[in-house]
Amino acid sequence: MNIVEKPIAAIQGRRTSTGDGVHLVANHYKKGVRLDTHMHREAQLVYAAKGTMQVTTPRGRWLVPPDRAVWVPARLGHAIDVLADIDMRTLYFDLKWLGREKFNSSLDSEFVVRVSGLLHESILALFDERANAERTVLLIRLVLLELHRAEDSTTFIPLPQEPRCRQAAEIVLRDPSALHEIETLARKVGTSARTLSRLFSAETELSFKSWCQRARIAAAIERLSTDTNVSIKQVAGELGYASLPAFSHAFRQVTGRTPSEFTQKT
Repeated sequence: MNIVEKPIAAIQGRRTSTGDGVHLVANHYKKGVRLDTHMHREAQLVYAAKGTMQVTTPRGRWLVPPDRAVWVPARLGHAIDVLADIDMRTLYFDLKWLGREKFNSSLDSEFVVRVSGLLHESILALFDERANAERTVLLIRLVLLELHRAEDSTTFIPLPQEPRCRQAAEIVLRDPSALHEIETLARKVGTSARTLSRLFSAETELSFKSWCQRARIAAAIERLSTDTNVSIKQVAGELGYASLPAFSHAFRQVTGRTPSEFTQKT
């Protein structure tokens, strides 16, 4: 597939530059917008100050609710789906700037981070039109320092590349609430249950059961993040959990927190 390289000058939105290799772009996107697969010559930190998006890379799908941000290395093909109206704030970093600042060694692969209060306020402050050059430089360094301290998020669904395994994964993702038996899936994609199980472990570093659970919890996070009126109990039922405690247990296994802790909803 030919992946389009999108220069910063072609990006719509409010753009500013520090003049020494860091560019700031503010945008608003409506629910349903898709930014098709593209790449930039710069590395970037993408943050939805409001709303929820999904970022897809060759490795998998990263669900990005408002308390998350995603790091995308330079020249990495990625697509963005807007799941709920978002106020996007993106920081683009020239590779020479990253190299000069010695921030490039641990930022060479994509990841999602949990956004702390400090990181949130630092990103928003960068887009304050009253900011001066000295303050901007300090804020940018603070943002990258916070990235090193932040935990990798559990809102990632690794996508297998082997054709049969990928086909099985796509079937599950189309309906994560269903009870997917590996034997049935294996027949659908033309292989054995044993082979499919082995492929899932090799390609995603998760067992088939764990991968399906991650997909269901990601679906729950998406639902809770994009519908302000839905209750946790309702989402648990929609995803096929027998009880709210069972859902909370599964949610905690994947994210380390209960659904109400994760979403701040009751």
